[in-house]
Amino acid sequence: MIPGPHRMKGGAPQLGVDVLGRIGPFGPYGGARDPGDMEIEILAVPDCPHQQLAEERLRQALDESGLAATDITTRVIADQAEAERSRFTGSPTILLDGRDPFAERGAIPSLACRIYRTPDGPAGAPGVDQLRWALDAAADAG
Repeated sequence: MIPGPHRMKGGAPQLGVDVLGRIGPFGPYGGARDPGDMEIEILAVPDCPHQQLAEERLRQALDESGLAATDITTRVIADQAEAERSRFTGSPTILLDGRDPFAERGAIPSLACRIYRTPDGPAGAPGVDQLRWALDAAADAG
């Protein structure tokens, strides 16, 4: 394995095998990417019925992506003005480095429950696989 995050010509990542036998772009010590590079925030309305589900799935996706040490912050969106300032289109909203990886074109900021399209049908939070994909994309973009 080539230590450290290296890029091949054209920007494609070189993949190695970490100490657990996983294949991916791993850091200099055979471990996962540096978790300090990503800011993760969950935006939710007060008493959101899906906030805990989103947190649990996000934590599982972080663990599976080698980002277990990454902090998650939660911010309560209490009024429409704050929803508009935050571009909050429903609760819960997950932001990775300030971006909503599940944003839908034309969604209007509102203090409402959010429904996610998942492989298993509509749900109150993205699936773990969807979150892992979004984390990987955010890490690559960062």
